[in-house]
Amino acid sequence: MRKIDRRIIIVAALIFIVGLSYGLMRYLISLKEEPPMRPPIEAKRYVKAEPVKYSTINSPVFAPGRLASVAEIDIVAEASGKILTEKIPLKKSASFKKGNVLFTIYPDEAELALKARKSQFLNTLANIIPDIRIDFPEREPEYMEFFSAINLEEPLPPLPEIRDEKMRIFLTTRNVLSEYFNIQKDELQLSRHTIRAPFDGTYTHVFLEAGAYTNTGGRVAHAISTTKLELEVPLERFDAKWVKIDDQVKVKSDRRGIEWTGIVIRKSQFVDEDTQSQSVFVRIHNHTKPSLLSGEYLTAHFPGHPIENAMEIPRNAVFNSNEVFIIVNGRLQKRSINIIKKNERTLVFNGMEEGELLVVQPLINVLEGILVVVQGQEPLNQQNSQAGGKKKGKPNKEGS
Repeated sequence: MRKIDRRIIIVAALIFIVGLSYGLMRYLISLKEEPPMRPPIEAKRYVKAEPVKYSTINSPVFAPGRLASVAEIDIVAEASGKILTEKIPLKKSASFKKGNVLFTIYPDEAELALKARKSQFLNTLANIIPDIRIDFPEREPEYMEFFSAINLEEPLPPLPEIRDEKMRIFLTTRNVLSEYFNIQKDELQLSRHTIRAPFDGTYTHVFLEAGAYTNTGGRVAHAISTTKLELEVPLERFDAKWVKIDDQVKVKSDRRGIEWTGIVIRKSQFVDEDTQSQSVFVRIHNHTKPSLLSGEYLTAHFPGHPIENAMEIPRNAVFNSNEVFIIVNGRLQKRSINIIKKNERTLVFNGMEEGELLVVQPLINVLEGILVVVQGQEPLNQQNSQAGGKKKGKPNKEGS
């Protein structure tokens, strides 16, 4: 019994000592003064900003486009027969000048048939000239001259003018008029056996080569003009409205570093369904060197047109399509702007009050109300503290 009482006393004493120690610790802590709390330091961001100031801006439009030939045609056979070539080969990329003979369609049979018909016509004239000498003596010299001028190798000369009805009846009954016009028709048909170049150009595709047989209307080749070219430039409709017909355009090749001059000749009156762009066509005369080639991609620089009461800023300073940040009392606020024109790297806008401080750089992970400082315009108290620190640390010349 005594052992149990002794244990109880020891445990009670330990609890008392621990409680007394804890109470004494709390009492001593309460006597210590708490250190003053420092206010949290708010982080500041340095940004580029400019005051809003409107003026008249001359903003150009430039965009890439593809060069194409003004004249692009299919060369079709107007007669049937074997294809024959002379100096210009009927091959892809072969070049030719306007008026050159491209190829002929075996003309021998047609030539012989025409000569035979002309010979028959000469026989008819030889038979009627004695009658003309008797019935129309005053017309005999004209028809003798016409008879002598007929050459089997040359086209028919003009028929003497028919001045009276009696002469018309006489020539009609002798089949002179019908034979004359039938021979002209055959001459025209023979001329269609020879295909001449309609312009300076080159073949882009050849469907039938020399020696092949073609029917009337058969496609022989595809050709383009190489002297007159057009640059088709697709523009957003917003930009296309600034381009006018007859505007002078500078056309540049970024790869070759060369510049040409062109002129706007037309604008499409519809919008492409896929790209939602409006095409502008620029005429370029390919007479200077280095020459241009159809299919090249070039950049067209259209002249700018004045935009009044507007300001130009970098495109990346705008977010959510038409919102920007301004600085009010050192903190960021959002504003909406009215975008007038978009360029490759800048845009032209209005819709804000002049004098507002506009942020002209992209900001990432920022919210409205954040504290900012314009670069080059540090707060006055910070400038004074920096100036005071420099003054305090400056050694005294007299004391040294």
